Amino acid sequence: MQLVKQEVKGMRDILPKEKELRDNIYNEIAKIYKNFGFNLIETPIVEHIENLTGNKGGENEKLTFNILKRGEKLSEALENGGELCDSGLRYDLTLPLCRYFANNMDNLPYPFKVFQFGDVFRADRPQKGRTRQFKQCDIDIFGEPSINGEIELLTATTSFLNGIKGLNFSIRLNDRRILKAMCDYVGFPETTYGDILIALDKLDKIGLTGVKGELIKLGLEEVKCDKYINFINEVNQSNDKLSFIANTIQSEEIKKVVSGLKRIIDVISQVNAFNVQFDFTIVRGMGYYTGTIYEIYCENYGFAIGGGGRYDNMINDFIGQSVPAVGISIGFERLILILSEMNYKVEGIQEKVAILFDEKLDNQIYIKMLCKANEMRNEKVVYFNKYNKNVKRQKEVLMSLGYNNFIDIRSDEDALKFISE
Repeated sequence: MQLVKQEVKGMRDILPKEKELRDNIYNEIAKIYKNFGFNLIETPIVEHIENLTGNKGGENEKLTFNILKRGEKLSEALENGGELCDSGLRYDLTLPLCRYFANNMDNLPYPFKVFQFGDVFRADRPQKGRTRQFKQCDIDIFGEPSINGEIELLTATTSFLNGIKGLNFSIRLNDRRILKAMCDYVGFPETTYGDILIALDKLDKIGLTGVKGELIKLGLEEVKCDKYINFINEVNQSNDKLSFIANTIQSEEIKKVVSGLKRIIDVISQVNAFNVQFDFTIVRGMGYYTGTIYEIYCENYGFAIGGGGRYDNMINDFIGQSVPAVGISIGFERLILILSEMNYKVEGIQEKVAILFDEKLDNQIYIKMLCKANEMRNEKVVYFNKYNKNVKRQKEVLMSLGYNNFIDIRSDEDALKFISE
């Protein structure tokens, strides 16, 4: 049987040029996050099926790669009509992180500032920029109940984003409690909140008329739908959207929420000179968010490249008590796609030198050349290899990998000159 050379559908081979970019960008992110005191950890890619299907992952639960039971357990399940799967591949890093914290909390600092970078898997329909295996890059804080947690995460992340030249980023903020209060304000049944937010999430695509149509399809009273749409319209037209919401809803909780969001905007805008704005249409589809939510937008391309929020109740499902938790994820794959299209060059990386030589050189000269190349490797990236038959193509490939400095050694004389320099 002939083996298959093509990748499995939805998976990707990563060529050297992109891999180098990915590693360099990761190193930049890791340097900043570690300097902020976030602890790098690792969790298994395989999780208990109960955790992956516990109604915390939103639509992603439908995209889980399930793993069959093995051996006798599988035979028994087949024979008795029981569950065939007992585990699956993780679809994000947040749920495994909560299990990790619950399992190891007695041995961790508190508050716990954590940094993760790893593969996740979703049985999604593959398309450009969306594969079934991809990297996520998250930072989270457990044990900080105040808005200081959000400020820490956003300060660290915007510090990295400010270093990406040629792209214009912004942070868009909202809060789940505001979304819920808007539904309460017009009198929608609480059981419909999830479907209402799905409709609101489509606002930029279908407009207010389209959102109203979606609400009517849910069987909601038209009078209440009109009140909801009018409220959205009034918020949009307000110069101070947060104050308008607080003054209209007249809730002590919402006043506190609004105050927190204003503080985030004020702090991040001043500390990192970053564009941060309130956007009440930010919904975030994950079912575990309880408070502040936010997305990172790349204004040049008009879409989000990351996001996160507060999820204070998720640890409760593991240990029976709530622990304040908040996180943010950089959309690593989407960012790399953008940077690759820009032919982005990471500043400050080592110089790359290619030493090409004739293989007929004297062996002792070859040894001295190799010693010289090793010395150079203390400060530079050095490619050391004989000439190929097609030298022009050889150099073109090396140039595509960032080698712009070539040392050509075609004779003993060239070699001795190189060695003596």
